[in-house]
Amino acid sequence: MKAIVQDRYGPPETLTLADVPTPRPNPDEVLIRVEAASLNAYDWHAMRGDPRMARLALGRVRPRARIRGRDVAGRVEDVGADVQGIRPGDAVFADLGDANGAFAEYVCVPEALVAPRPANLTPQQAAALPLAGVTALVGLRDAGRVEPGHRVLVNGASGGVGTLAVQLAKALGATVTGVCSTRNVDLVRSLGADHVVDYTRDDFTRAAGRHDVVFDLVGNRSLTALRRASTPTGTLVLSGGGVYRGGSLVGPVWLMARGRLLAPLVRQRVVVLSTTPGRDHLDTLRAHAEAGHLTPVIDRAYPLDEVPEAIRYLEGEHARAKVVITL
Repeated sequence: MKAIVQDRYGPPETLTLADVPTPRPNPDEVLIRVEAASLNAYDWHAMRGDPRMARLALGRVRPRARIRGRDVAGRVEDVGADVQGIRPGDAVFADLGDANGAFAEYVCVPEALVAPRPANLTPQQAAALPLAGVTALVGLRDAGRVEPGHRVLVNGASGGVGTLAVQLAKALGATVTGVCSTRNVDLVRSLGADHVVDYTRDDFTRAAGRHDVVFDLVGNRSLTALRRASTPTGTLVLSGGGVYRGGSLVGPVWLMARGRLLAPLVRQRVVVLSTTPGRDHLDTLRAHAEAGHLTPVIDRAYPLDEVPEAIRYLEGEHARAKVVITL
């Protein structure tokens, strides 16, 4: 089969299209014929092994996972002997986690990570959901504890996670303020945001309004500034680091560490977001999508052999919403 492989850390040029053996599922695995995959900031961090501390998990000398990509949508080609809830021919989607492998014609995935894909979404839209959608869902519902009537601010509202977070916050009954650049104001408003702040003109951390939940997906404001945007008893959810462009030992981890240190010292809740792949969250995303609450926005689509160019675009061109790979 064809796959995008990488044998050393580095820029997009280290990614090559190669012929590799088609995998065979273990007893608890599902073999998926890939129809679409999507890119996340995770992918270029994993590609470069950056920040360097991440190599403890990704592989100290070279990438432990040779085939890149973690978001996938496709159809089940085969199942292992112990798989019970999934059959060949099923349309599915999944987040592969650090195992990667989505940028290929076929991939084996543990059954526990695979869910039926939303019936009303295309494969490209479904592939855009797993990592970004779960981040938005966990950040708002679990970490933020968003309830009807809450005022929610999403910093980074036009990105892959942000475009989904705006829609999910509205589905949870919140009044939503999205923060983005001038060119994305109309996009964020079209997703249902009640208010849109153009950060090139206004500083949302110094505006008069306060929010019950501030969901930071960018990491371009200090904790002090973010707390100013929150009510005295509000919640600050940190999932930032989008402005980090590489080249350090710990990268955005330092901002998260400061958040953890601050949390017990202030009245506001400060939550450093973490997520793990799994079917339960994907089932919730599917329910929201099929109810019409959630539609992924696709910025650009690239064929498999242009994955290096797709990652180059994601790194340097401030992509709006999601970039996908089609097979």
